[in-house]
Amino acid sequence: MTTESYGGRRSGLGRVSSFVVVANRLPVDRVEEPDGTLTWRRSPGGLVTALDPVMRANKGAWIGWAGTTDEAPEPFDEAGMHLVPVRLTAEDVEKYYEGFSNATLWPLYHDVIAPPEYRRDWWEAYCQVNRRFAEAAARVAAQGALVWVHDYQLQLVPEMLRAIRPDLRIGFFLHIPFPPVELYARLPWRQAILRGLLGADLVGFQRPGAASNFLRLTRRLLGYQTQRDRVFLPDGRVVRARSFPISIDVGELEEIARRPETERRAWEIREEIGAPSKILLGIDRLDYTKGIGERIHAFAELLGDGLLTPEEATFIQVATPSRERVEQYQRLRDDVELMVGRVNGAYGRIGRPAVTYLHTSHERSELVALYRAADVMVVTPLRDGMNLVAKEYIACRYDHTGVLVLSEFAGAADEFRQAILVNPYDVDMLKRRLLEAIRLEPREATRKMRAMRRHLVEHDVDRWANSFLSELRGAQRP
Repeated sequence: MTTESYGGRRSGLGRVSSFVVVANRLPVDRVEEPDGTLTWRRSPGGLVTALDPVMRANKGAWIGWAGTTDEAPEPFDEAGMHLVPVRLTAEDVEKYYEGFSNATLWPLYHDVIAPPEYRRDWWEAYCQVNRRFAEAAARVAAQGALVWVHDYQLQLVPEMLRAIRPDLRIGFFLHIPFPPVELYARLPWRQAILRGLLGADLVGFQRPGAASNFLRLTRRLLGYQTQRDRVFLPDGRVVRARSFPISIDVGELEEIARRPETERRAWEIREEIGAPSKILLGIDRLDYTKGIGERIHAFAELLGDGLLTPEEATFIQVATPSRERVEQYQRLRDDVELMVGRVNGAYGRIGRPAVTYLHTSHERSELVALYRAADVMVVTPLRDGMNLVAKEYIACRYDHTGVLVLSEFAGAADEFRQAILVNPYDVDMLKRRLLEAIRLEPREATRKMRAMRRHLVEHDVDRWANSFLSELRGAQRP
């Protein structure tokens, strides 16, 4: 099929757009109402939160999987966006998503916290599904459109899309870490993925170190020349690779946080768990990279050492269900729930649990109420590209109260040096940092929070998206 037939005024998938986002999932979930009717609701998650205002402003099209297998809905408009579903079979979900994306790439890119699996049939499924996304983007994109591809599930799309539509400007953004040479080199398909990413005009990462890893790998494994943030390809194209730390819609969260009903709910949360002097809070997907077990263990040791009591401090841990069909995640859930049970059995009181554990998803308003209720936010992943939870907490602390304990291994640590930074692998350091946060003088806590909020307001989601898209528009023309 020619470029003209792909990029004309209309396509087989509906209208065409001058701005196209390509991501593994659509930004909506299908919901069945009590009367049996099917509706769509905006999905939770960092990518959706970050891109929603950008899509609305640009009247863009979003290509992604609708979350159901085999049959894909026809393209439709929802929440100010044109949505184009891509079909995935049950086998695709098993091999491309649960397999190669989340049992091969995810652990490899997160410093091999869990051992990756390398299976050829998973790789073949990954290639096939990436081609399906690339072909969908080629049909939806108008002539000369900007196409922004997202995340580790779709790293082959830029090269595939460029082969079909050389007229497009293509950007790619990786939301998770990108590993160093010593880890990435283990991947049997290491060169193919690098070439896939180099189909983009601009490759974005969360941290400068990730961009440096990528540039080093293109020299080492592909033999391409690099200079500063540029890769020079044999076909004459120049690809730029640099960091663009993702952010959030600060104003939206602050507006919710300031509502009287949010403050009432925050007070109710404190009362429901026995009105402790201090509430520590963790909000994460249930994932082995998030350091949930490590932080609960450190908190339990503080109780066991007599340095804290449940009256002085209690921990709320929200663990959103994630990848529940994957065996490693099933084991993690069992381990965390067993640990919470032991801590509460040893240190809890009637009406005063030491740890309140919630393995469920929550509405955005409830999460904001939790952020408002928490005196100490504990964000201690073992490895994380950015971690938007840290930024959401700061956005909700409009009165400059609250303390952030933050892992050195989260991308957010590059921006928020005023947080109480910690190595989550060091249990003694983690204990010291938790105590420091609980006992921090209010004046010092206010100073730190004010500085972090100032940075966050200046570096919100609009600045992130605009900086990436501005650089993409100015990239060397294909």
